[in-house]
Amino acid sequence: MKKILLLLCLVLITGQAAMAQMPHDGIYMNKKLACGAVIYGNSSWTNFWENQLFRDNKNIGRLTTESVSAMLAYGITKKLNVIAVVPYVRTNASKGNLMGQEGLQDASLWLKVKGYAAHGLTLHGVVGLSVPVSNYVPDFLPMSIGIGSKALITRGMISYDLPKHLYLNSSIAYQMRSNVRADRDGYLAGSRFYNTSDVAVPDAFDAALRLGYLKKDNQLELFAEHFSCVGGDHIRRNDMPFITNDMTMTSVGVYGKFQPKTLGVNARVAYVVDGQNVGQSLSLSVGVLYQFKL
Repeated sequence: MKKILLLLCLVLITGQAAMAQMPHDGIYMNKKLACGAVIYGNSSWTNFWENQLFRDNKNIGRLTTESVSAMLAYGITKKLNVIAVVPYVRTNASKGNLMGQEGLQDASLWLKVKGYAAHGLTLHGVVGLSVPVSNYVPDFLPMSIGIGSKALITRGMISYDLPKHLYLNSSIAYQMRSNVRADRDGYLAGSRFYNTSDVAVPDAFDAALRLGYLKKDNQLELFAEHFSCVGGDHIRRNDMPFITNDMTMTSVGVYGKFQPKTLGVNARVAYVVDGQNVGQSLSLSVGVLYQFKL
């Protein structure tokens, strides 16, 4: 139901938590230099899109998702970096009887490589793998901490350096997602009933455009992001969401990082401005960063 539950997307979810460097940016650690981070995230909503109907749910009230993520980025070379992330996630509803869930969600491992670079223009390639690391229940949305699917993510990215330390960055990624074993004997997807617990989760893609300022290790960035499933069904009237839903969202936000030396901090704010089968969430995160040599 919201970005943090969408595999990084739900980045990655993911939802996507703020990091020292991310799979979708043009920043690299130098060779044998590492950066560890601990990031706290908070995402909440009261209204959501049931298919395209924008409404609230008195049985949920405000749904809040909190996360604490551990991240490590390492420079294999100055043009090849590896990034690992493991989040602990907890959900809670302010009203009703639905019990919140908590636990380790999905561990992600990324390889990011810098390719062609000339005249301020740089091409990047990223490949990532996301795998659930605990036995959480995926088909209990919106209270579930994730959708339980393994994912292989490929990303292409273009960054362009502008005068006065400004930059433009655009990226697009495709997520190939595995089937999920649901905690039921059958399920309804669209108007068809499937007499199996093996649920086909739709693949997904995301795209982003970023305008930022970067000088040394200090950064300020404005961004717009779009996430959409490839196919899927819709939340039926007054029904719970399900992992087969076509979750789509467009969000805008700001990201900042201040790291004068080895110790630094970062923060990220994002707001969903339009969507389908998702909550209109406001997401906040703040992290502590530490750079060191290995």
